[in-house]
Amino acid sequence: MPLGIVIAATAVGVAAERSQSATGPAVARFTDVQLSVHRINSGQGSMGDVEIAKLQLFGTATPSRGIGSGILTCTYVSKTERTCTGSYLLPRGMILTAGVLTTRLLYTAAITGGTGLYDNARGTLTVTAKGLKPRRELLLFRLSG
Repeated sequence: MPLGIVIAATAVGVAAERSQSATGPAVARFTDVQLSVHRINSGQGSMGDVEIAKLQLFGTATPSRGIGSGILTCTYVSKTERTCTGSYLLPRGMILTAGVLTTRLLYTAAITGGTGLYDNARGTLTVTAKGLKPRRELLLFRLSG
């Protein structure tokens, strides 16, 4: 078999494999309401404290009907910084995030993966607080692949 055909067949195989597992470019907007927040070893932001927030997710088209849930788990590494992971369960899969936060009023985290429609997702999540009692946020998932 000529070398050119082998290279072309290999390239097609790699492209087909990538298209099956990668999430394409997209933007997904949701809002959330914090249902609960718990602090473990509460020391007002002391190193090693853990904060766990449970969230109810809403779509922009149906802001009164819940479409999913989220859990944000943060470990304080100083009084002003915490490292956080997020799991957002949506109707067609889950999106996972991670990042270092200094505040929950406005932050960006990396999208580190997902399941279902979001299998192998990458990109960024930007969260903007809209209200504090109860805590409400706007979530903007920018999926790059």
